[in-house]
Amino acid sequence: MKVCHLTSAHPRFDSRIFFKECVSLENNGYQVSLIVADGLGEEVKAGISIHDVGKSSGRLNRMYATTRRVFERSLVVDADIYHIHDPELIPVGRKLLRRKKKVIFDAHEDLPKQILAKSYMNVVVRHVLSRVFYLYEHIVLSKFTGVIAATPFIRDKFLKINANTVDINNFPILGELTDDMPVQQSDSSSICYIGGIAKNRGILEIVDAVGRCRHDVRLLLAGVFSEPNVELQSQGMSSWARVDALGYLDRSGIKDVLRRSMAGLVTLHPTINYIDALPVKMFEYMSAGVPVIASDFPLWRSVVIESECGLCVDPLDSQSIARAIDFLSENPEQARIMGSNGQLAIKNKYNWQIEEGKLLDYYKALSR
Repeated sequence: MKVCHLTSAHPRFDSRIFFKECVSLENNGYQVSLIVADGLGEEVKAGISIHDVGKSSGRLNRMYATTRRVFERSLVVDADIYHIHDPELIPVGRKLLRRKKKVIFDAHEDLPKQILAKSYMNVVVRHVLSRVFYLYEHIVLSKFTGVIAATPFIRDKFLKINANTVDINNFPILGELTDDMPVQQSDSSSICYIGGIAKNRGILEIVDAVGRCRHDVRLLLAGVFSEPNVELQSQGMSSWARVDALGYLDRSGIKDVLRRSMAGLVTLHPTINYIDALPVKMFEYMSAGVPVIASDFPLWRSVVIESECGLCVDPLDSQSIARAIDFLSENPEQARIMGSNGQLAIKNKYNWQIEEGKLLDYYKALSR
């Protein structure tokens, strides 16, 4: 059975697309291809044929010229099942459906909600675009062979329009960040934030909180700023002297940062697209045995409290974040227990091996 994953916006070695879904399918007897648009050329990795249609300059060019090239290459691949990862490729899916192909849409995000959270847009424009895309999704994706959702919340939304919808959560691969070693909580005075860096992801409050801590805490900041003005604002804060800005890190670099950290921060703002999300980084901190300091959203709180793996804080209150950092710094044994609890929760519930089983069952049903 030939399977082709398509993305025009993600890197070729995206954790969910390549290392989880594509590798899992390849390891279980499917012939897997991946079409990307990053300009890095063609290659075969882990048995997966990677087809590169070239990188386009500018978002509009990517949405039109790149989309056309992705469609043309998908015809050359001639797969039995096509698995689409970007909203801009939905028209490609429609064309493939007309050619009697089976097409899955993988909803990584709730895009209508994501549009509403884009503060740089005029509020009226935001609401109009969100509504337009909501209607477009409902009309088009109801005709797709199926939908895979990255969270239960997104699954429930799409079940109303496409009965063949399942959630495949983006949980960590067991042992990826720990080498299956037991947790040994770091005696470091460092905390970490790993991921995209932006104002609505709490960077200003995090930097301010580090300066409010009673102890000489350092922030290991791994990621890239998406807003130059916010980067300048962060660097202008007096507490920036306590920040080690590491930039983008590969998985090996992330593992090293986690090994050096006594806590991991995921204090995103209470925007409409974050409150019901399941942040990948929170589960990666847990997987590495690092206590979590998370935004006090109901869904996130339920994970943290049930797993007893960290503390929840008001993400808009720097002092609340600082108190949590100080607590973990002053109570290393409790921090160690929280880290162990988080790793146990990953082993028993929040891991890719469980989600892989759901993915394989879904594909098996499509193959009949």
